[in-house]
Order: sequence, then structure tokens, then C-alpha cells
Amino acid sequence: MAEQSVVAVGNFDGVHPGHQAVLKEARRLEPGLPLVVVSFWPHPLQVLHPDAPPLLLTSLDGRIERLKAAGADRVEVIDFTREFAAKTPAEFVRDVIAPLQPARVVVGENFRFGAGAKGDVASLRAAGAALDPPFAVTALPLVKFEDEETCSTRIREALAAGDVRHAAEHLGRPFRFRGIVVHGDHRGRALGFPTANLAVPPGMAIPADGVYAGYLYTGPPATAGKQPAAISVGSNPTFAGAARRIEAHVIGRDDLDLYGELVTVEFTDRIRDMARFAGPAELTAQLAADVAATRRLVGV
Repeated sequence: MAEQSVVAVGNFDGVHPGHQAVLKEARRLEPGLPLVVVSFWPHPLQVLHPDAPPLLLTSLDGRIERLKAAGADRVEVIDFTREFAAKTPAEFVRDVIAPLQPARVVVGENFRFGAGAKGDVASLRAAGAALDPPFAVTALPLVKFEDEETCSTRIREALAAGDVRHAAEHLGRPFRFRGIVVHGDHRGRALGFPTANLAVPPGMAIPADGVYAGYLYTGPPATAGKQPAAISVGSNPTFAGAARRIEAHVIGRDDLDLYGELVTVEFTDRIRDMARFAGPAELTAQLAADVAATRRLVGV
């Protein structure tokens, strides 16, 4: 017989504290078993409602990285297609859960599965009891911040409003965006504020257009390379830009050459809305004010 496991199932976009609680409880209840996390890619709603798909908080690689940091021994990524979505709850258990030989499955109390989301915790528990060997099911209540339930949708809403502080409260950490530094228009350097430019892939969540205080990391956020930065999100309306992008000016540094490097931008505070300025002189004055505001907010 294959080795038994403890299984956590969910979409886990953002790997917020509610998701982390599921993994922590799975590990606590079955400390001697490998923890296998089942997740789905692309996001189910991107397949079922392609006209209004949710913007994602993390890439697939980022999600897997965070799940392993939260305790997963293995992450099983299910290719979510319309054919997969048509599986009945019984087929879902047979094809996805049972092959993992679970002694226990841990989910959030709002977990739904199978075609039409007809499966719930009660039906999962019944299916587990009917197998040989059976598996137990543990369902956890949703985590709250103050009086709000934490969920990926609420975090997306906070980011869309530019409220990066509220997003961080539900994420359990500041929102971060990771990407490759690309060449921009090189206007920032000419104005005295060189920036690291990151293109935003379609389908990824970022804060609303505006200027933010935060940090740029040239290494993993947990290790090194943290530098304070004034961060612009938007299309640069002063110069009639079109594509949305993230531009991070590392404070006090004009010697960085980051082109082609993978960096992480962390958002801590919103400074102002995006605006169109009359010309370079007015923009330069505002950029200086943004840097001063960033210094105050991050304490440098």
C-alpha cells in the first residue's frame, strides 16, 4: 500500500493566513505524515467565467513557494479545465483525493467541489468514511481580521482600491510583486530618479494606479537586498503612456543596473493618486516630494 498522507485542498491564491491555518492544522493533527497540498491552475473562475476572471495575487511558482514555506511537503497542481470542472463530487474524490492515500483531509469550512460546486464538507466526510481505508475530514472556520473574514477576494478588492495597508492586514504581510526588470523609457534617469521597471503580466493583481512607499528586494524578501523605494503604478500619463507597469525608484541609489534581474517590489503605504503634470519640471518637483514622503513612511 502506498504511504498515507494528510491532504489540504483549496485554491490557495495568495496563501493568506486562512490558507496557512489549514496547513498548520493538517500538520498538527497528523505530524507523522507527509503534507500534500492540492491546488488548481488556472484559477477555476478563469475557466468557468472567462468574461470576468479574478486577478491573481501570486503566480503559480509564487504560490507553490509560499505553500512549501507554510509547511507543504508536496504540492499537487491540478490542471483545471472544463472537462475537470464537469467531474461529479464522487469522481473528484475518486480521481483527486483517493490516489493520495489520505488519512485525513483538511479544508476550509466553505470548501466546495465537483460539478456545480455540489460537493461540500458533509459530502466529503461521507465519501471519506465510505472508502477502504477511510479518511477523516477536518473543516476549519474562516480566519478573520477584526470583523472581516479573510479571503482572496477581499485582498483583491483592497488592492483595487489602492489600500495596500488593508490588503496587508488580510495577507498577513505586505503585498509584493515579483518580476523581471525591463527597459522603460529612461525618462526617470534623465529626471534624476532612475527606476526599475517591471511589466505586469495579464491576469495579475497589482495596486491601483498611484504612488506608493515600500521596498525593492534584489534577493528573496526573507534574506537580503531590502532597499527603500518610491513606487509608481500606472501608465505614466504625463508622457501619454499606455501600458500599466510598476516603476520603483530605490532611494539614494543611482548606480543600480538591474536589467534582466528578478526583483520583488513590496508596497507598504499609498502616497497619492496618479496624476498628469504640465511638464518635466512639475513632475520632477513632485517626484522629489514623493521620495521625501517615502523616507518619512519607511523611516530612512
